[in-house]
Amino acid sequence: MNNFEFYSPTEFVFGRDTESKVGKLTAEAGAKKVMIVYGGGSVVKSGLLARVEKSLKEAGIEFVELGGVKPNPVDTKVYEGIELARKENVDFMLPVGGGSVIDTAKSIAVGVCYDGDFWDFYEGKAEIKAALKVGVVLTIPAAGSEGSGNAVITNKDLKKFGIRAPKLLRPVFAIMNPELTMTLPAWQTASGVVDMMVHIFERYFTNTKNVSISDRLCEGILLSIIEEAPKVMANPNDYDARANIMWAGTVAHNGTCGVGREEEWTSHQMEHEISALYDVTHGAGLAVVFPAWATYMAKHHPAYVYQMATRIFGVPEGDDKTAVALQGVERLKKFWKSIGMPLTFKELGVENPDIDLLVKNLHRNKGEEFGFYVKVNPAISREIYEYCI
Repeated sequence: MNNFEFYSPTEFVFGRDTESKVGKLTAEAGAKKVMIVYGGGSVVKSGLLARVEKSLKEAGIEFVELGGVKPNPVDTKVYEGIELARKENVDFMLPVGGGSVIDTAKSIAVGVCYDGDFWDFYEGKAEIKAALKVGVVLTIPAAGSEGSGNAVITNKDLKKFGIRAPKLLRPVFAIMNPELTMTLPAWQTASGVVDMMVHIFERYFTNTKNVSISDRLCEGILLSIIEEAPKVMANPNDYDARANIMWAGTVAHNGTCGVGREEEWTSHQMEHEISALYDVTHGAGLAVVFPAWATYMAKHHPAYVYQMATRIFGVPEGDDKTAVALQGVERLKKFWKSIGMPLTFKELGVENPDIDLLVKNLHRNKGEEFGFYVKVNPAISREIYEYCI
């Protein structure tokens, strides 16, 4: 196991009707004027936004609103939010929604405190030294941004990059009511399941030795997701299944599963190029690219693909590690197919993927060679993308 530092100060307030506590929690965080950030009309139609506003008013908290955040959030909304926050002297960000809304709010939080272009942080040109506090009302279990210090944004040049600042960007609180997820479309629910599973896989696949505790944490959470996800898909109003899936999305990405081990984020980086170019749902894109990545690894570095196959998907052990590993990948694909996820570019809605451009953009953004479990160069990334066809 490697040395590590782990800092996770978020207060999680979980259960029915917990959104009624948002005013109290925001006041306790010292907020005077809040920016509520949200996406489409669902939070308005459901009455959630009105309940959040009522709670803030009762706590004496002023607020302004920024709506219209899109999936695969873009820099233009961040610039709009920074301008509004400065104009209104906002001192606290309150995203109400899923990962796209939360990541937009986090980006505004760092941009307001910086004299330059917030994109400097995403390009690695500047270090994040200050940020407004962020609190979250979560409506979509998927990205895990409610418990992480990370954010991902796409800019005008179709660069989909991330930032990480655990001591500044982990939310001070996260309100998590599983009932708020019951009206999610099946596609969004299933995409969230894939996203959280791959967040775990990116930590699970490692070259670090003697990490049995985090191995078993990863495996246990994955097994629970595999057990609970079909229940949610069959009965969207199953509170207990929704609750388990919602909490799984948080622990998948709050860092717990990755402490002391080298992490592997190649499939996420490869998917970012797909969703940046074709504007597909992130989780659905992962359902296509992660099995392709795992197929390549099964043939070239099967250790953890074999372990995934035997411990998580019940493939019998065997001397041919690659064959067993490939069976595991097929069982993973079968599971994702069973909850309605695509497995190919065509099923994703990309009829003629531009592999040349995907490879070019990937290595422009990540370097000629990157990755940890196996170093990926343009020839390897091309082969993985071609497995997605």
